Amino acid sequence: MNRVPLAERMRPQTLGEVVGQDAIIGDGKILTEIVKKGEPVNLIFWGPPGTGKTTLARILAHEYSADFVELSAVTAKKQDITDVVERAKVNWNLKIRTVLFVDEIHRFNKAQQDAFLPHVESGLIILIGATTENPSFEVISPLISRSRVVVVSALKKDGILEVLKRAVKAEKVTKQVKKDALELIAELSGGDARSALGDLELSLSIANGQPVTKDTVITAVGRKVPNYDKSGDYHYDNISAFIKSMRGSDVDATLYYLARMVESGEDPKFIARRMVIFASEDIGLAASAALNLAVSCFEAIERVGMPEGGIILSHVATVLAKAPKNRDSYDGWARAQEIAHRTMGAPIPIWLRNAPTKLMKELGFGEGQKWEAGFHLDKSYLPEEVAGERIFDPSAKSTYNHNDKNTKNS
Repeated sequence: MNRVPLAERMRPQTLGEVVGQDAIIGDGKILTEIVKKGEPVNLIFWGPPGTGKTTLARILAHEYSADFVELSAVTAKKQDITDVVERAKVNWNLKIRTVLFVDEIHRFNKAQQDAFLPHVESGLIILIGATTENPSFEVISPLISRSRVVVVSALKKDGILEVLKRAVKAEKVTKQVKKDALELIAELSGGDARSALGDLELSLSIANGQPVTKDTVITAVGRKVPNYDKSGDYHYDNISAFIKSMRGSDVDATLYYLARMVESGEDPKFIARRMVIFASEDIGLAASAALNLAVSCFEAIERVGMPEGGIILSHVATVLAKAPKNRDSYDGWARAQEIAHRTMGAPIPIWLRNAPTKLMKELGFGEGQKWEAGFHLDKSYLPEEVAGERIFDPSAKSTYNHNDKNTKNS
C-alpha cells in the first residue's frame, strides 16, 4: 500500500505540468519569464487553498538549483528562523541559493516578518510566501515592496477534471472510476485540487476494487463544508458580491450569494445587518419603506432563527434587489460629514442660539425666531463659513467613496 497521499504523488514537477494558472504561466507570463531569466525574485503567492502555491515554490526552487527550506508560520518558532538564516549563510559560502518558503505567511506577526527583511534585502534568502489572505492587510509593507505579489487562482471545473484524469491514468484505474463520479468530485472540490485528489483517493479506498460511482463519491465525501473563513477574504468577498448584486438589481445573483453565505454557516444576523444598511444607503428616498422591511427582517431572524430564517432573508433580499435605488440622502450625509469635519470651529449663527437671559436677547441671540410649526427665518441656517455649500443636492452626481469599511470595499 502506498502511504504517500495521492495529492502528493500527483504534485507537478515542472511549470508545464501545472494546470489552470494560465494568467501566470506561459509565454510572456510572470513565472515563466522569471525562470527563463534565471534571476530569482521574492514572491508572495496569494490564492485559495489547494491551488498549487507550495508546488509552484518547489518548482521555482528546483529551477534556481536552490536549497529549498519550508516553514509553516503556524508552527515556526524564533529558533526556526535563526536556523534558516544560518543555513543560508553556509549555502552562500558554497555559492548555493536558498529559497525560503513560508506557508501562511500572514500568520507571522510584524516582528517575525521584520526579521526576514535584512536577509531578503541582502539576497541571502529568496523569500516565497504563501497566503490565503489579502497581502495588503496581512503582510508588512516593506516585505510587499521587496516582493512581487502573484495571484494564484482557484481552479475551474475543467482544470480539476484534468487533474483527476491524470490521477486515474497514473493510478491505472481509468476504467474503474465512472465519468459522472469524476464530474461530481470536481463539482464538490470548490476549485481545490488537493481536496479533489483526496476525495478521489478516499472514493477508491471505499470502492475496494469495485466501480467508483456517484454514490461512492457521496458516501466518501458526505456533505462538503465550504471553505469559508468568517474573518477572511472569502467572508468579505461573498458579502461584497451579495451587496453589489442587490445594488445592480440582479435578483438571481443576490439569491445565489445569499445561499452561499447561509450554506457556509454565516451569521444570519450579520447578513440582516448589512441589508438594513443597504436599505438606507442604496435605496434611500426611492423607497423609504425598505428600511422598515429590512429592520423587520433583522428582528424576525432574531425571533425565528435558522433554517427558516433563510426564507425571510430571501424574501427581503429579493425586495431590496428589485427596489429602485437612490443615494441622495447618503450622498448628503457624506458631504455633511466632510464639510463638518473641516469647519468644526465655525460659530453657530447667533439667531439660531437660545437666549435664556436678557443680555443674550439684547445681543441678538435667537433674534427673529418664533415658536411656530413650519416657521422659516429668512436667513441662512448654516454658519457663515458654510453658507455657500450645497449639502443635499439631488441633481449632483456622487463624487464620494461609498466603500464600506466593514466589508472591505463592498
